[in-house]
Amino acid sequence: MKKTIYKRIHIIGSVGSGKTTLAKEISSWLDIPYYELDNVVWIRLESGDIRRTEQEREEYLNSILQSDSWIIEGIHNEDWVSDCFHNADLILFLDTKYSIRTYRIIKRYLKQKLRIEKANYIPTLAIFFKMFKWNRYFEEVGKINFFNKYGVYKDKIEVIKNTKYIKYFN
Repeated sequence: MKKTIYKRIHIIGSVGSGKTTLAKEISSWLDIPYYELDNVVWIRLESGDIRRTEQEREEYLNSILQSDSWIIEGIHNEDWVSDCFHNADLILFLDTKYSIRTYRIIKRYLKQKLRIEKANYIPTLAIFFKMFKWNRYFEEVGKINFFNKYGVYKDKIEVIKNTKYIKYFN
């Protein structure tokens, strides 16, 4: 892949694939703000999360997409995020091993419960178990759906199996 300056990057992958870590790194390298799609869906409050209405979510996402540069990361590949893929200069599909993602889910939960790592949500046991469900769903359904829906953007999709080897940006 030739070295290009990307200004609009979408990172997609399952829970524990390394999306947020990679988004933060690229954001730092390129001095571009990054946004988590979960925070587009949810208003984060200390008392608990509140789901945005579809209209609020669309308005917030559109305000991000109107920016000259952004990095958006998330597991979502539903219709409401289709403009992200359309407007991206580069789509990074993180396809890390299922076993690595499972390990990271456990590690993240323990770190959050021990208050070693900050969470955007309240790390309950219910959320912990849902992450395994979401991880399995992404493996069996989400990955296939993504390539069926957004394969038209194959010229700007890069499949990344190991985020440690990304050299595009520095």
